[in-house]
Amino acid sequence: MKSQPTDLLSPDWFLRVRLKLRHLQLFVALDECRNLHRAATKLGMSQPAASKLLGDLEHLLGVSLFDRHSRGVTPNWYGESMIRHARGMLTSLAQASEEINALSEGNAGTVSIGTVLAPAVTLLASAVERVHRDSPHLEVNIDVDVSRNLVPRLRDGEFDFAIARIPSGMPAGDFVFEEIGEEALCFVCRAGHPLAAQETFDLTAMLDYPWVLQPPGALMRQRVEHLFLHHKVAPPQRIINTPDIYMALAMVDKSDSVTVTTREVAELLCTQPRFVILPSTNALSVQPFGLISLRERRMSPGAAKLMSTLHQMIRERRALESKVTPTEPPAYKDITL
Repeated sequence: MKSQPTDLLSPDWFLRVRLKLRHLQLFVALDECRNLHRAATKLGMSQPAASKLLGDLEHLLGVSLFDRHSRGVTPNWYGESMIRHARGMLTSLAQASEEINALSEGNAGTVSIGTVLAPAVTLLASAVERVHRDSPHLEVNIDVDVSRNLVPRLRDGEFDFAIARIPSGMPAGDFVFEEIGEEALCFVCRAGHPLAAQETFDLTAMLDYPWVLQPPGALMRQRVEHLFLHHKVAPPQRIINTPDIYMALAMVDKSDSVTVTTREVAELLCTQPRFVILPSTNALSVQPFGLISLRERRMSPGAAKLMSTLHQMIRERRALESKVTPTEPPAYKDITL
């Protein structure tokens, strides 16, 4: 089989090769099983039938999609591309059934969103509440995660849109991105902690206590380390790593640990008398997040309505911020690394 097609594929290539739903299901099954026999069993078909289905399509395309070896099959670059698009198409078809069922039952459809934590606490929650005033039966599914996990799932069709950052290495041209803003960070400890009684911010004193931080490489972790290095202080060494804010707060509540979270989350979850947000003269933030959608995918009516509401709320926020008189810049302003 050729390593690349002799002729470029036309936009309607799938009609010429008679692409079937079974092809899409086989691609996904092969990706999950990496074995033709197990993939065929999963789809309820014989191995010869699955082999012929795959072989016929590869012949019509003029390229191999999978590398065969003694232990099974592995998708090559062409296969990875087909698998990714197959997953997206199957997900879209599943979402179509959910949307049609919801509309037939008098509901307003379904929208699925992936978001990083801070927007879910304030912006997204307020937008959903506003949309539900006019469309009370719109079903909204929200998945909170980090950007590096959310954006690939958006590309694969699991979400209608995301509120996140586009990770490095992702093809930015595939997406439409509207910046919302940075996430301001703050330090949190338990009420009664020795640091809570201090009137001045002292990074060196904070090293006397254990920390609960996001794992190495996470944006908030990088910002904390950058802040210490900026002040020529060695970063914390006694660290418990967890991406879960609830686990972090549980550790802070039961010990002398210090953690870092977004200010919006802290103002919602870290209220007195249980927790204290430590005062700081340093403006600590992570790079801007924004609304991300796929450039070539049309949104469902429900997703489009929620997206439009978010656009309106972003404009309202910017108009409000423009009326605020700027204050003296802080002594330290963190920047994107």
